[in-house]
Amino acid sequence: MLTFGSIIVQALHLALVLAAAPLVVGLIRWLKARMQGRRGASPLQPLRDMLKLLRKRPVLAENASMVSEVAPYVACTASLVALACIPSFSRGMLLAPVGDLILLVGLLALARMALALAGLDVGTGFGGLGAAREMSFAVFAEPALLLCVLTFAILAGTTNLDLIAATFRDGGLGLRVSLALAAVAMLAVAVAENARIPVDNPGTHLEVTMVHEAMLLESSGRHLALWEFQAALKLTLWLALLSAIFVPFGTAPTGAGPLAWVLGLAAWLLKLGALCFALAVFESAIAKMRVFRVPEFLGAALLLALLAAALLFVSTGLA
Repeated sequence: MLTFGSIIVQALHLALVLAAAPLVVGLIRWLKARMQGRRGASPLQPLRDMLKLLRKRPVLAENASMVSEVAPYVACTASLVALACIPSFSRGMLLAPVGDLILLVGLLALARMALALAGLDVGTGFGGLGAAREMSFAVFAEPALLLCVLTFAILAGTTNLDLIAATFRDGGLGLRVSLALAAVAMLAVAVAENARIPVDNPGTHLEVTMVHEAMLLESSGRHLALWEFQAALKLTLWLALLSAIFVPFGTAPTGAGPLAWVLGLAAWLLKLGALCFALAVFESAIAKMRVFRVPEFLGAALLLALLAAALLFVSTGLA
């Protein structure tokens, strides 16, 4: 019965995140527009744009290889699998035993590699520029994320996301300075991974300042729809990951019934909406930084994550 319940929870979770991903992007855009005194497009607009692009045939450059055709599917699949492992309204999903944070880091790296290869494949200057920036930022972002994972593993005794969320929800850890440092580091990495302000501007059309968008200039049709959907999935992934680790309250426990699922769904939507609002406020209050300042921004996140892990090692040794 537990296995059947885990299958149902996993299927509902997949349907939920597939529907929520475009809405998250649309909600943030709408909130930013309202904060800037504009009416803004409907939160459903990204979904309409993706459906329109899916009906169009992609146009490839003459020197494009199979990489340009395969890369969007690889990146989209990797992001979807990673998101499928992150609990939303309930724990105990079918993929919960393999929902390891190190696996999530690897899947994010796979999606990043596919995007960079797609930018390099055609050989245009802007695509290569965006790919170089993306991979150079990853030199700081990935170690910072892995150090955060190390911090969580020391505190919870595991790298399994379901068990980490359950440990943090049950409490008993107290107020941890290392956990706060890891939270700040993960927030900085999340901003960089999703090409948000101040690292990048997802709404810009200036090729010289682009990072993520520069690698998509040669994409069109359903390929562009897949890249847009992959970006929406990754943003939803990071918001769900932050809420699962740092705000694990309200999630239905393993083996719970439909009533607990409904309450967990309401709690998850509330947490996701609050994070979308916080991101919209943050992006409306600051400006995009220069590209050469981004390594300093991510370097600070790396140092915070290192300090969080070091503090735990020291406190464990003293104990």
